[in-house]
This record gives sequence, structure tokens and C-alpha cells, in this order.
Amino acid sequence: MKRLLREVLDHEVYPAMGCTEPVAVALCAARASALLKKPPERVEVRLDPGTFKNGLAVALPNTGGEKGNALAAAVGAVLAVHKAGAGIFKGLSGKNLEAARALLRSGAVSLKPDHSKRGIFISARVSAGKDSALCVVAGGHGRVTRLELNGRALRSGAGGAPSEGLLPYKRLLKVSDFGDLVAAAESAGPAELAYIEKGVKMNLRASEAGMEAGKVGYYLKDLVDKGFLHRDVVTRVKMMAASATDARMAGMSLPVMSSGESGNQGVVASLVPWIIGSASRVPRARILRSIALSHMINAYIKVFTGELAPICGCAVAAGVGAAAAIVYQRRGGDRRALTLAVNTVISDIGGMLCDGAKSGCALKVASSADSAVRAGWMAAAGEGITEEEGFIGATAEETIKNIAHISRAGMGGVDRIMLDIMARKNSR
Repeated sequence: MKRLLREVLDHEVYPAMGCTEPVAVALCAARASALLKKPPERVEVRLDPGTFKNGLAVALPNTGGEKGNALAAAVGAVLAVHKAGAGIFKGLSGKNLEAARALLRSGAVSLKPDHSKRGIFISARVSAGKDSALCVVAGGHGRVTRLELNGRALRSGAGGAPSEGLLPYKRLLKVSDFGDLVAAAESAGPAELAYIEKGVKMNLRASEAGMEAGKVGYYLKDLVDKGFLHRDVVTRVKMMAASATDARMAGMSLPVMSSGESGNQGVVASLVPWIIGSASRVPRARILRSIALSHMINAYIKVFTGELAPICGCAVAAGVGAAAAIVYQRRGGDRRALTLAVNTVISDIGGMLCDGAKSGCALKVASSADSAVRAGWMAAAGEGITEEEGFIGATAEETIKNIAHISRAGMGGVDRIMLDIMARKNSR
């Protein structure tokens, strides 16, 4: 189980600056452009609907608040350097930004959603003169499955893994149960705990900076300062989680520690149990193991819902993980209590729609944090939603599979409608 924890931490819990999807688009274009070894003249990008949606209206770091996947692709093509990974925007200079803007103004960047793709898919073709290079990312934000130069394949597959289907650790996650996830979290040694704590501190710094954005976190604090909200731990959880998301969605140039390959989910998965555990005087190592469980559950749920679902991952994945972490702090691996926490969050906010990454995500993060605290506290006391209600299952695993089925089979049309509305607005 320790290896499974390590795999999840390596693949899904990492520092990221800026929203994950446009960062992935920039990296994909940068990989293609690097193969050309000459300034890019044209950039053609195809995206799965979720990546297209998530990068449509979110600000990019070091751009002065400019937004969108098209600019991200242009930046990546101009930089042509991908070794910085998820921190690619950190090195963006004014000169490179202006070159990317010039590509956009000239109409040399095209961006289209590919509705035949499910899960993460990014195809970036960068051309200069008669030369062109292609990079394809699929099945994960950093999983390169194909590289081509002038039609000649340079790479196919990702590190020996097949270009289609789940990575081995995700296949193992899919057949795991909550007992396995708890065992994986409890296997965390000093190195894993230190890494998880590093992520907490990173997200706390983002929360502090996010107050400067003057958005959701700021106004929650304003309600407290004016006496309309109590200055209590639950309000602090919502305020700090929302503020960290405000920082990300405003394009502030600072990293957060992600979870499930999502920065906003990383904020919920780590800050909620950290703040509640600290206020409850839970031992530090137990808090950090509870956050390890939060990351594991987030990854587990997304194996079933998909990386970019029509429903909000901060609610049905990270919020559920945070609630379970609170249960773990108070009751350990009590399966009934964990099931109640899962059921209660999903019953409460399971229908929250994902309409892409943007400043409004901070509102959803605040709601997810609030639901997680309430559900975790209730479940630790033996109270919560059971299988007698609605689509809730008899076990945590069954409930998760039920909401995943609703999302995948029942809401595909909803996702397409949302995407069409957003694309029409963007074209205007």
C-alpha cells in the first residue's frame, strides 16, 4: 500500500502555478515547439471538452490577468521549454508574452474542442515554414503519448505504458476499497509526511496572498469583520480555502500543492483537514496522515468520475476526501463513519456543476469546505446519510460509483450544453 500512496503523491499531488488545464496546454505546445528548433508561426490545438472548458475563462500567471487556453498555447510555443513542468509560467518574460500575443493577433493560433475525446486529451501541432511538430498528451496532464516531427513518430506511449487506458496505479486504485486507502495513508513514512506538510504550507501561503485579490475569501473576512459571520473555525476554513483559490484563479504567480492533478482540489483536500485538525489539537502526524487519506480518496473517486467531469471535483472528490480526513482524525479507519462522511457530502453537494475554471470556483470551494466539515463532524458522531435516501449506496464505494454513473451517463448532454454556451460567449 505504501507504493500506491507514493504513486498517487508522485502523479497527482505536485506543485502547480496557475490553473492545471491551461498549464498542460502550454506544456504540450512547448514540447512540440521545442522539436522545431525555430520560432513558431502557427499553432493548432485540439482539446477534450473538459480541458477546453477549464481553460476558457481562467487567468494565467505573469500575464497581467489575461485568460484562456489559446494564449496558454501561444506562450508554450514561444517558450519552447518544458523542463519547468507545472511552473512553466514562472519564467514568462514580457518579451515572450508579447511574442505570444502577436501570434494570437495574427490569427495563427487555432483552438478546437474534440467531442469524441473523454478524459484528458491535448493535441498541439506547431509549424514553421514547411516543418511541423506534434505533441499529444492523453490520460493525464503530463502524460505524453505521442511526439512527431514532420510526420515521423519520435515517441509513442508514455514510459512504456499504453497510450490508451488507465495507468497501472489507477487500475490498482479502481479495485481498491476504503480499507486499502486507509492502509495506504497509514503507511506514510517521514518522507511522505514531510512532503504532505510542504504542500499544506504552500497552500497556506497562497491563502494569505489571495486576500489581495479582493474576491470571495476577502468578502468572507469582511462579513466576519462586520459581525455578520462568527469568527469561528468553520468560517476560517471556508475563508482560507476560498482565498487560496482566489489567488489561483486570479493568476497570481505562486504555486499551490495539487491533489488529483487539480490545484483547487489540492486546496480543499489539504487545508480543510489541516485547519480542523489543528483547532482540535490532533497530533501533527495524525493530521498529515488524514491528509494522505484525503489525497488517496480524491484520486480514487476520480478514477470513476474521470479527471474532468460535468460535476465539480472540489465537491464530489476533494470535499469527500476532506470529510473522510476529519473522520480519520477522530475515529481512525472506522468504515461506517467513513461511509457516512462520503454519503453526506455527495448527498449534499453531489449535483454541483463544473462550468470551467474561473474566479467563481472559490465559491464552490467555500461550499465544499463547509460541507466537508459538517459531514465529517456528523459522521464521526455516527450521524449521516444512509442508503435509504436517494441514490446513496450501502457502502462508500457504492455511493461513489453511483455518482460517477450519474455524471458519466446522465450528464454528458448537460456538459455539452454548458460547453456550447461558454464557446458562444467566448466567440463574442
